[in-house]
Amino acid sequence: MSGDHQHGDIRSTPASRLWMALGLTGFYFLVELIGGFVTGSLALISDAMHMLTDTMALAIALLAIHLGRRPADLLRTYGYARFEILAAAFNALLLLGVAFYILYEAYVRLFEPEQIASLGMLVIAVVGLVVNLVSMRLLTSHKDESLNVKGAYLEVWADMLGSLGVILGAAVIWLTGWLWVDSLVAVGIGFIIFPRTWRLLKESLHILLEGVPPGMVLSDVETAIIGVPGVASVHDLHLWAITQGKPSLTAHAVLANGADPDVVRVAIEVTLQEKFELHHTTLQMERESCQSGETVTIH
Repeated sequence: MSGDHQHGDIRSTPASRLWMALGLTGFYFLVELIGGFVTGSLALISDAMHMLTDTMALAIALLAIHLGRRPADLLRTYGYARFEILAAAFNALLLLGVAFYILYEAYVRLFEPEQIASLGMLVIAVVGLVVNLVSMRLLTSHKDESLNVKGAYLEVWADMLGSLGVILGAAVIWLTGWLWVDSLVAVGIGFIIFPRTWRLLKESLHILLEGVPPGMVLSDVETAIIGVPGVASVHDLHLWAITQGKPSLTAHAVLANGADPDVVRVAIEVTLQEKFELHHTTLQMERESCQSGETVTIH
């Protein structure tokens, strides 16, 4: 039996505010990227890539909302929610490549410094800080109601720190002429991008490989099922997630002598819901034949 449980998170997400934040960050990503090449600032280019993580996070959140509202069909019986994970994995791979490029370019510039228009760098970074503050304001009121919005909010908050770093670096270069500060700021932002991107890639691959959802222990789930009265043993136990926040379980439960399969099945479902918030379950009840010793499936 498969349980049906509605996840209000996706449906309640304020898409209009996400679209506004996406428009702001996406536009400023282009401004900062072009400004980085025009001013010669690697720090601006690095921060633009950091801004790209915000843009992609907002786009993935909107993708999750759009696809989460589409019903399953005859070809995709689980629906389209996993597109969110595919997009996240692509995003992570792209940004890892960018992070390595920034670190390499910063290394090269330490030996061959380039002239930097520090005043232009400063102006662009200040504008970026304003864009981040506006985006945060758009998302603040709903960040505690939706995991999607909270993730996007945290991305923008982290990018605000990057903008502050670029502003500080631009001011130092303007006042002192120390061009190496630009590479230092770029490396700092690169190291901010790298661990978050690596974590995103690991989480995405874990879901795509149908690993046990974070926070759940398979042995604990197995123990809970066996502890239900009327269950003799459990096998073929699988626990995975279609997408983040949607864990699913399948299992074969062998009944004790005299146990009612429907009563036991309902008891297992209630246990899984109460202890693990598992609402998408498929349970196959089996009974061993006293004559043949073979397992008989009870439908």
